[in-house]
Amino acid sequence: MKLHVSQVYTITGFMISMANTTMFTTYAVYYIMTLGLNPFQLLMVGTVLELTVLIFEGITGVIADTYSRRTSVIIGMFVVGGAFVLKGSVIWLPMLSPMISLFIGLLIAEAIRGMGETFISGAHSAWIVDEVGEENVGRIFLRAKRLSLFGTLTGIALSVGLSTVATNLPYLIGGMIYLGVGVFLVFFMKETKFVRSARAADPSNWQNMKTMWLSGTKVISGNPLLLMILVVTLFSGASSEGYDRLWEAHLIKEVGFPLGNTLPISAWLGLIAVLSTCLSLFTMWIAEKRLDMGSQRVVFVGMFVLTAARMAALLSFGFSPNFAWALVSVLVLGAIRTLSAPIYDTWLNLNIDSKSRATVLSMMSQSDALGQTCGGPLVGWVGNRFSIRTSLVIAAVLLSPILVAFSRVLRKR
Repeated sequence: MKLHVSQVYTITGFMISMANTTMFTTYAVYYIMTLGLNPFQLLMVGTVLELTVLIFEGITGVIADTYSRRTSVIIGMFVVGGAFVLKGSVIWLPMLSPMISLFIGLLIAEAIRGMGETFISGAHSAWIVDEVGEENVGRIFLRAKRLSLFGTLTGIALSVGLSTVATNLPYLIGGMIYLGVGVFLVFFMKETKFVRSARAADPSNWQNMKTMWLSGTKVISGNPLLLMILVVTLFSGASSEGYDRLWEAHLIKEVGFPLGNTLPISAWLGLIAVLSTCLSLFTMWIAEKRLDMGSQRVVFVGMFVLTAARMAALLSFGFSPNFAWALVSVLVLGAIRTLSAPIYDTWLNLNIDSKSRATVLSMMSQSDALGQTCGGPLVGWVGNRFSIRTSLVIAAVLLSPILVAFSRVLRKR
């Protein structure tokens, strides 16, 4: 059976979304209730992940541009899948090795995951853009994102059900799904448009990889728009790390859930995820009908508006006086971030040359990782020293430089 590249990309997105949601819908229950992590430790887990990405992203991006995007993605799927299985197994570490604490084991698993993610990040997008062309990719990004939300709904149900059996089970199953995606790609992911470097056949020739990396830096430094995207990615990463790691802790420890103990925490988190996904599906449906993803101006203005809305919703969540207020803020943030992802990917790929696409995309991921690595510990320290609410406000403030950069460009235009 043959599948079109857009179908392979969409199926992969669906499965990855299902795997991630299976793990991350109730991960806070595993991290906070079972492993007992505090706000600073929660952020340190993210910092180790992003630090690993920062170190390896440029290397793996160059490998994808020099040798094969397909091979890079497949390797990444297997490494990430193994890392998630290890994270689900951390709870048993004290029985196997009393010298290794649960937290250290978690950090090791997160570092392995980070290395695997770098093989996927730039290469996956670069592969589909080359295969279908820049003029078609915006529409495919939107459709794939919308369909991946159905994978999210499936993952939510799996996460809540598995978490009630054992809090680490979602990670074990999610990791196995990633491994399954790797097997699927071995058979169905084809690479027809990529031109392999003439010197790639020589494994000892690192000069070619160095040249490719330097060409990526020249592309970014010589393009003011790409430089601005780099800055946007840096501060967006610094902000997102605080929210991603602390929003469940904010609900669990500071806001609280209604109805007392009638519903378990995993069920509440699952319900919030379902509502967020449904709202995101509606948002993506409207976007597919109304947005011209081939227009630079539409994409740019969309990023500006969505960043401003994200900052407002994040402040609203940080200052939320009750559960209903916090719930609305979380739902709005979810829809904003869901829509932002394909618009950002389109905006970025419209401004990159094919020859260095994976390298430049990896450098953008490095910028995101740098932002998360620097912003994460700061936000986590604030949460430990003052409160999680204060951390969330800091995360919102970190978005303000992006709005300043966008405003200057819009005024010039």
